Amino acid sequence: MTDDLPELLAGLAFLLGTWRGVGRGTFPTIDGFDYGEELSFTYHGEPWLAVDQRAWSLDDEVTLHMERGFLRPVPGSTVELVLAHPIGVAEVAHGTLTGTTLEVSTDPGLAARSETGLEVSELRRRYEVVEDSMRYRIDMATAGTALTEHLSADLRRVT
Repeated sequence: MTDDLPELLAGLAFLLGTWRGVGRGTFPTIDGFDYGEELSFTYHGEPWLAVDQRAWSLDDEVTLHMERGFLRPVPGSTVELVLAHPIGVAEVAHGTLTGTTLEVSTDPGLAARSETGLEVSELRRRYEVVEDSMRYRIDMATAGTALTEHLSADLRRVT
């Protein structure tokens, strides 16, 4: 799976594949909830990884959220994450890669949104992989709420 990766992507090879598990959502303005999730990182022959995410209700498997985008390494240990959300938010985040830990965040106040999109003003993500287990956390700020934990999950590599 990693033999044909360009040198620039070598540090991100640990993410390749499909990860699946259960997460917990919290935010000051909502009731907490559990959800199922699948997150995939795939290589398509160019110096970036495609990112596909889907979260669903554990009760009835109805889709709760999806994200589509790209993880782009920059020479050194810097990365860029570009994601589109169906809630009318476009996320452009920058960050660092340290071993098998990826941390990215948007610039405060600069998460883009459509005219009717959710008023997200900042997002911060941390993905940590140990062998075939991934733990992640996403913090979010909105127009009325300071940056706080929103999602966290434990995922296992399934492919």
